[in-house]
Order: sequence, then structure tokens, then C-alpha cells
Amino acid sequence: MVKLITAEAAASMLQDEMSVGVGGFVGFGTPEELLIAIENRYIEKKEPKDLSVFFSPGIGDSGDKGLSHLGYEGLVKRAVCGHVGLAPRFRKLCADNKAECFIIPQGVCSHLLRAAAGKKPGLITHVGLKTYADPRVEGCKGNQAAIDSGHEVVELIELDGKEYLFYKAVPLDICFLRGTYADEDGNISLVKEAVHGDQLEMAMATKNNGGIVIFQVEKLVSKGVLPVKDIKIPSIFVDYIVESKPEHHWQSFLEPGYRPELTGEIRIPVEAIQPMELNLRKICGRRGAMLMKKGNVVNLGIGVPDAVAAVAGEEGISDQITLSIESGVLGGVPTGGVGIGGTVNPEAIMKQPDNFDFYDGGGLDLAFLGLAEVDEKGNVNVSKFGGRVVGPGGFINITQNAKAVGFCGTFTAGKIKYEIKDGELHILEDAPGIKFKKAVEQITYSGDYGMETGQPAYYITERAVFKRVPRGLQLIEIAPGVDLQKDILDKMEFTPIMDDIRLMDERIFKDALMNLNLDE
Repeated sequence: MVKLITAEAAASMLQDEMSVGVGGFVGFGTPEELLIAIENRYIEKKEPKDLSVFFSPGIGDSGDKGLSHLGYEGLVKRAVCGHVGLAPRFRKLCADNKAECFIIPQGVCSHLLRAAAGKKPGLITHVGLKTYADPRVEGCKGNQAAIDSGHEVVELIELDGKEYLFYKAVPLDICFLRGTYADEDGNISLVKEAVHGDQLEMAMATKNNGGIVIFQVEKLVSKGVLPVKDIKIPSIFVDYIVESKPEHHWQSFLEPGYRPELTGEIRIPVEAIQPMELNLRKICGRRGAMLMKKGNVVNLGIGVPDAVAAVAGEEGISDQITLSIESGVLGGVPTGGVGIGGTVNPEAIMKQPDNFDFYDGGGLDLAFLGLAEVDEKGNVNVSKFGGRVVGPGGFINITQNAKAVGFCGTFTAGKIKYEIKDGELHILEDAPGIKFKKAVEQITYSGDYGMETGQPAYYITERAVFKRVPRGLQLIEIAPGVDLQKDILDKMEFTPIMDDIRLMDERIFKDALMNLNLDE
């Protein structure tokens, strides 16, 4: 029989210098009650110290939730993870070099859990070549503390004449995870979880290392109550259960309560989803949606790219494609913001590591990701700004392996005053930040690698669309109403190739349905 304990008792099991795994995807599956207990213990007793923390996706709400609970100097010595941008306190810990920060592609993190579970030394993969993860570039070292530590997490190797990266496995001493229900034996159901992340893999990785597995659940139920088909983590991998307070067990960080349309328990009419207003995000989403073809499997990233899903829903074409989120959810209309990872009316919910197998093998037809910095070689940076590490999440796995990719974002960084009228876009007062740089601060996507693999790449903004060609970045479209020199060229640190420039479709700039036809 599994042992039911309090969150405080769970936190007390942490000892100095332990290697700790934390589950969650933004706010889905995040063991908030347990993280709060760890934080409170450290505030009150200044223990434990010098933890090494491992997690795959970003976990947080850009505020005080999630991994921000662990963002204290002395509590954490090292982080090995895929993203820290959603946990400000934890991110600051890394930015201030108060903890070593090693940023690994998210899919690699998930697969490293499998490696650790099988007592394998690590993972051999092409994912990360020629990006910052490559030892010839930065070797996943996210800050000076990581550089100074002498610790290495990745090596360049050669097999059969081809280059690969070897990422080292991270054995875990203890892990903190979340499910919906646990029975008295310790079997875990995820029936109300909208994301099935890497809970099973993390539990196995911990258990096979002789570690302790702790699950936060909504309720402990009697033995035999849970349908076998709902048991996703068997009791043999679970040591302790903590019943959470409702306020610390939201389905996601979007809102309190349970939304059954995110788990497939019910379906709601797509018309019930509020249409997007016509703004810069929607312009990018509309132009991106025009790249899709019927039958495509399409990935969407966080931020501006999730507008593609909103447009597909409005245009009534969602059922002609399959939308895929890196969390493992397929189909439906993805939720955005701190709800990224979930989907309204999902067709299926895969585990995150399984999903990254599909991605790494080239299963995606098209992917839409963010655009923070772009350079003249077509390199993209979404992971490090002003020396502050954020991390890529699943960006590298996705962009290196999709058959085609569209990077979506506003042309400049900051507040833009604009007007959309009569099928035209007018920039009234531009934002000060330059995104199209001579060289990006960090290479999260390698234009050279994309050229080597023959992958088409588009760079979609509200006023201009670019395509990577062998000679560099080519400007192929501009928005009706913008001035090529003032609104585009003067806002770039390099001059793009300009062989044949067309106007973007004026339907993009009108407050009416575009009537998109994916057969065109």
C-alpha cells in the first residue's frame, strides 16, 4: 500500500545536494502544492541546500507559480532543463549566476528520462547540431556559472561518418509529480489531466536509480475503484501520495476548476470559441495559415504562432489539418498564453516523449514557431536576450525536423501604433526594438542546418514575409500600405535579397473571413 503523507512531509524528504525531478508543462500537471511546501521549508529553515533540479518544459505562469517557488539562492545549485522563461524568480537565479544553468532541448530532456530509466549513459541524437546546444557553439551552457563549473552535459561524436550529439543522462534521487487520482495501492490516473507529459518516464528514472517518487493528486480513492484503462503510472513506480488543496490543483494556470473539453470528456462547438480581433497577431496567423495544405500535421509554438490555430478555427478548416502541440496533444483548437499545451476538443493525447519521437523523425509537415531575432543567414534566436537565458523549450526539436517551418512574430520589438483600414496596414509609430539583426545573440535555429536538409523556411511578420534561400534571407512580400524603405529596410541591420517582391493578400487585412481554401 502506498503511504499518504502531507506536502510538508514530502518536502522534508529533500536532502542537501539531491538530484530532483519536477514534472509539469507550464501549468498542466504541475505539482504546485509540493513546490509551495519546498519553498516554505527553505524560507523557514534554509534547507535543503545545493539541489540539482531537472525538468523538461517551462513550468510557471510568468509570476509566482511553478518553478518560481524554487528560485532561491542556496536552494538550487544546478538546473538542467529545457526552459526557464516562465518562472521569473528561477530565471533570475540563473541570470544572476547564483545557480548553474544548462539548457537542453525539451525533447532531449524527455528522452534523457528514458535513458536514465534504462540505466543508459545518455542519448545520441542529431537534435541541436549547429545550434547553441552544440559543444562547438555553447554546449548548452546557459550562464557564466555553468561555464565556470567545468561540468559538461553534451559531447560531439561521429558515427558512420555522421556528426551527432551525445547528451548525458541525469539520474534522479527524488521526483515530484502530479496526477488526478491515486488508489490505495498507489496506481495513478491522469483522467482530468489535459497533458500527459513525462510523468511515467520521470517516475521510472527515479525509481530505477533507487530514488523516491512522490505524486500530488486531487483525491486518494479506494483500491479497485480506478478503471485499469485510466491507470497511466502503475503503483510499482510510486512511493508516496499527497492530497492537494483545490486552490493548488488547478487543471492549468489558465483558471481554477476543470474544463472537460480539454481532456476530450466533452466537445464544445468551435463557434463557442471567441474569435480573435484583427490585430498584428492575427495578421501573422492568417499569413501563416495560408501555408497549410489539407491533411498536414502542423505544430504550433507559444505566442504569435498560436494565432494560426485561432484563424483555422474561425475559417472552419481545423478539421482539414491535424494540429500538434509539443506537449503531445493532437487536434482541436490549442489554448494560448499560460494555457499553452492544452487543446479544446483534442483528438488524442499522447505522452510528451512519444510525441518527440514523432517530431525528431520528421513527422511534422509544417511548424509555426516564434520569431524574436533573425539574422541575414536565416538563424533565429528565441532563447537568450541581453545575456539572460530563457531556453528553447521544444523549439529545436521541432524546427530542425519539420518538413517546412514558418517563424511568426512582429517585425519590430516593443509597442507599435498602427492602423488596419481598407485592406491596408499603416505603421503610425514604430516600436524601437530591431529584430532583424546582422547576427543573432544565440542560435536556436540554424539557417545553415536548414539549408543542408533542404527544409523550406519562412519568416512571417505583420508587414513583411521573408524566405531563406541559398544566398541568405529574401524579402518576398510586403503588406499593402507599408513603405518599403521607412517601415522595413530602415528597421533592419542588413539588406535582404529583393529579387521579386509581391503584396501580401489583402484579405489578411480585412475584418471579415478570408474563406481560406487549403486545396489552393
